Amino acid sequence: MNAPVRVLLADDQALVRAAFALLVDSAPDMTVVGQAATGREAVRLAREARADLVVMDIRMPDLDGIEATRLLAADEDLAGVRVLMLTTYDTDEHVVEALRAGASGFLVKDTRPAELLDAIRTVAAGEALLSPGPTARLIARVLRAPEIPAPDGDGCLEQLSPRERQVLTLVARGLTNTEIADTLGLSPLTAKTHVSRIMGKLAARDRAQLVILAYESGLVAPSNPS
Repeated sequence: MNAPVRVLLADDQALVRAAFALLVDSAPDMTVVGQAATGREAVRLAREARADLVVMDIRMPDLDGIEATRLLAADEDLAGVRVLMLTTYDTDEHVVEALRAGASGFLVKDTRPAELLDAIRTVAAGEALLSPGPTARLIARVLRAPEIPAPDGDGCLEQLSPRERQVLTLVARGLTNTEIADTLGLSPLTAKTHVSRIMGKLAARDRAQLVILAYESGLVAPSNPS
């Protein structure tokens, strides 16, 4: 049996942390190893408590969730720590910035309890958790902002085979490896191999970066996420 996922909860509202802690500890495959009220405290506790995953609120005092995520991603000793970002609204303009900083996905705070537990399992397993509709709207907003230049997406996609482009499109729509395999008639292992190769070719850190690249390159249109 695998060891439980070690979860750190970071939110400036004590009541929210307490509710999440009860929920997480009720699951046999995960356990709460710490609670943080600020981003700076989250970074410190992630190291001290040897967390596998941080459920991180975007807006916190002292150091917000985005900067805390950026610090976690930049620390080689915390390379294996994944971040699941929480936001009050699915149109929060800071979500894409959080994904760029190193978050592996996001959820709105009013998500159902079972969905939060599934999200923790998904991110802990190395998948990205990105709600396709909200993600599309958020990235569309970022791409319209003149102060954030988009990379040469068309050029980087030239490295991909037609099948890899198909797979990248499905990754951008939020599908897991298993769902990609079912959609394309592949084995889950083959789907996983395709995703790994795409990440290597595009020098992407994780699936969240693949999603952003897919939208920035125009492979997936923000106005039509489906």
